[in-house]
Amino acid sequence: MRNSRLESFSDGVLAIIITIMVLSVKMPPGHSLSDLVHTAGGGLLTYLLSFLYVGIYWNNHHHMFHLVQRISGGVLWANLALLFWLSLLPFTTAWVDESSFARIPVAVYGLNLLTAGIAYFILQTVIIRQEGAESPLRRAIGTDAKGKVSLALYLAGILSTLTIDRNGHVGVAIAGACFVSVAMRWVVPDRRIDRMVRQYETLEGGGADG
Repeated sequence: MRNSRLESFSDGVLAIIITIMVLSVKMPPGHSLSDLVHTAGGGLLTYLLSFLYVGIYWNNHHHMFHLVQRISGGVLWANLALLFWLSLLPFTTAWVDESSFARIPVAVYGLNLLTAGIAYFILQTVIIRQEGAESPLRRAIGTDAKGKVSLALYLAGILSTLTIDRNGHVGVAIAGACFVSVAMRWVVPDRRIDRMVRQYETLEGGGADG
């Protein structure tokens, strides 16, 4: 199976996820800026963060599959698992907004981010096992310290929400900081993979010219 078919399907799913999320943002009852802030302010913030995450996955997914030679059944199922967890983002995002950042919805949102991160890690692992230890993707990600730190921050955010200041908002604020910090770490496309993609395309171009 060609990479283009998997990428086209994934792009379509991610576009639908973004569309559903923006449709969940509340419409202000009035026409003033205060109406917008009061009604949709929190919703726009959660939408912005979730939109950023979907964009990060789309960007890195696109770069990663530039290094994949062959699509197997295992890769297809691992990719579907990633899309499944990402497809829950509109639900968990809306719940956080509807609850005004209550403790349990924020923890579930963090769990959604964690499971999506684990699914992406599994997808990488399946591709590397398929293509071997010397595959371009394996050389690009190395020990994947960045990915492992991100999973740890998701977990820290979830635990903070559930254990710190259970009757207040300190734990929720810490969780929010953890989730935002992960997004900031990934907002620029992974330079390791980007560098390997450029090298790989240069080699392919050189081979074609030869």
